[in-house]
Amino acid sequence: MKLAILAAIFGSAAAFAPASQSAKTSTSLNAEKSGALPFLPYPPNLKGYVGEETGFDPLRISDYFPMDYLREAEIKHCRIAMLAWSGFVAVDLGFHIYPLPEAYEGLSSATAHDALVEYGAMGNIALFIGILEMVGWLAVSEMLQGSGREPGDFGYDPLSILKDKSEEEVKRWKMRELKNGRLAMFAIGGVATQSVLTGHGFPYV
Repeated sequence: MKLAILAAIFGSAAAFAPASQSAKTSTSLNAEKSGALPFLPYPPNLKGYVGEETGFDPLRISDYFPMDYLREAEIKHCRIAMLAWSGFVAVDLGFHIYPLPEAYEGLSSATAHDALVEYGAMGNIALFIGILEMVGWLAVSEMLQGSGREPGDFGYDPLSILKDKSEEEVKRWKMRELKNGRLAMFAIGGVATQSVLTGHGFPYV
């Protein structure tokens, strides 16, 4: 009799117990996972962007900032890094502007900064970069207001690489740019560091 009463009490209590915990656990287990980090959930804001299949956003930055802005920043840094690596290595391989000012004679990429500051060239560089930044921000601002512009698209394709390409081919080219740019960001940091630490030119060993 006592067992029957206890069973009735616990059964009644269970009827009023919240089911949300088990539902949450089930949802968490069944949630789509990141391709790059399968132990983390997939960042939903990456959908629709080149490279979305990897789902790499472990800090979930895309939850706090517009994805168009984040992708614009990434592409911009990718392009700068690719140019920077090429320029850094080219100088150390002996490529220079001609006629070369006397103040630049014998400079390597690692030693150029202080000499250019003293010579006054860095001020000119900062001025031109500032102008480019202001012009670029106009395009970014319009994009964030819904102009329909794609991140990183300035309509500049002098070699017509994307001309008459299918949507899949365009996507592949954009993915190549991202991959090479991401590698270049690591690469320019690596060559600059090695150049200073070793005091040697290319290949910086």
